[in-house]
Amino acid sequence: MKINSHAQKPTQADIDLLSHWVMILPAKVLETAPDFPYIDVFKQRYLRRHQHQESPLVIELPNPSASLVTLGFSPEIHAPFECLTLARQLVTNHVVYHPQVLGICIAGFAEPFAMQLAEAIIAAALAAVAEMPTFKNHAKSINNTFSQVELYGVSSPDEFAQTRAEAVGNNLARYLSVLPANKLTPLLYRQKVERLADEHGWESKFYDLQALRTKHAGAFLAVTQASETMDGGLLLLRYRPVKFSKKVALVGKGVCFDTGGVHLKTRVAMANMHMDMQGSAVALGTLLALSLLKVDFAVDCWLALAENHISALAYKSNDVVQASNGLTIEITDSDAEGRLLLADALVLASEEKPDVMIDYATLTYGCVIALGTAYSGLFCNRENLLALLVETGRLSGERVWGFPWDADYDARLQSEIADIKQCPTDNEDSEADHIYATRFLSRFVDPAIAWIHIDLSSHYHEDGLAHIPTAVTGFGVRYTVHLLRQQGLLSLV
Repeated sequence: MKINSHAQKPTQADIDLLSHWVMILPAKVLETAPDFPYIDVFKQRYLRRHQHQESPLVIELPNPSASLVTLGFSPEIHAPFECLTLARQLVTNHVVYHPQVLGICIAGFAEPFAMQLAEAIIAAALAAVAEMPTFKNHAKSINNTFSQVELYGVSSPDEFAQTRAEAVGNNLARYLSVLPANKLTPLLYRQKVERLADEHGWESKFYDLQALRTKHAGAFLAVTQASETMDGGLLLLRYRPVKFSKKVALVGKGVCFDTGGVHLKTRVAMANMHMDMQGSAVALGTLLALSLLKVDFAVDCWLALAENHISALAYKSNDVVQASNGLTIEITDSDAEGRLLLADALVLASEEKPDVMIDYATLTYGCVIALGTAYSGLFCNRENLLALLVETGRLSGERVWGFPWDADYDARLQSEIADIKQCPTDNEDSEADHIYATRFLSRFVDPAIAWIHIDLSSHYHEDGLAHIPTAVTGFGVRYTVHLLRQQGLLSLV
């Protein structure tokens, strides 16, 4: 996407030149009727269609190009999530026509809010034209859609470099998450990622099951033991700038399909379980975005790749396994495999001594019960960072909510035979399961490391979320880039 920025508003001749426009004007603009091309047409359309200031309006202008305009109204200050949502609504109407050139006009707003609106539309446009997997015989490509943008009312010196990088990372996360399980086995996943590592100059190291046995990673191995292909493992990717003093670790749950194991899921519950690897896809997409931005800190990315199968060899209730830090675990739920994979992944990631460690996982239904799918849940072992982490969600438009995880929750994780239970045994309604999962995972994290756990309850949201038009959201890439760049998290730990 080539972006040409123009600080001034468009003339009528500029508008007539293009057949597709996205415009955002102040909410009261039709009352004041400023000197703006086609303002009378906009006002007529508004009065004919609306008694309230609703947006967006869809208008076909009376010009030779029959320009299609999606017109949105905004107050002079709007939350980032609301801006991104409006941007998605405005952009979506144009995608079906596959225009090569899109005009964008932001008029009547002061900086920096005008830039915020423009960035939201660029983010929405980049998300809208991302190619997602399809196996239809006659699928239409959207490759050339929005290949050029003419932006009026805002001038961007770097052509929205961060927004572009975030979009590339998010699009990768969504693409991988949509792939069916037979197209993204742990082996196929690893091969795709290793090709990506070669392309971007990342170091890569794969801990196969034999290597994990050497590491005594019994929690991880328990999940994989029912798989006939035995292709699971832990994939480590390293990004290294020429000089660095800080390091962040990204850890992602990568269950390419989850049957539930011996606690077999129902047919309804098993639908979309090929997306249970989205945590790893978000970690990978974040690594890609940070690499494209050439950040000045090191990044380790750990992808816990596996499938949770059912067989005579599957792990089962009351088994006792030992994680790589020596902690013994009593199994209580084979459908809570994610926390077992993450347990050993977090131990190995901790051994590399990062300054900050962030893990992403589609981990618990308890978090969905608590928040729905518009927010994701967040936990942190540094209480002084919690306000910043929640505020980053507000500023980035990928909203998170911080949960308590006090030590008294450990009472239901006490085991008579092992050091800890995997889950409470009597919790069929998933009450506070996101909190119990965090208490469990914390036992595998070096307390000297600032650790953030994100339970991706918003990984799938019907009809899209914020600027993302698909139900699969890739939530977390934009959030993490903002956290590490705009908020300077590494300088605070």
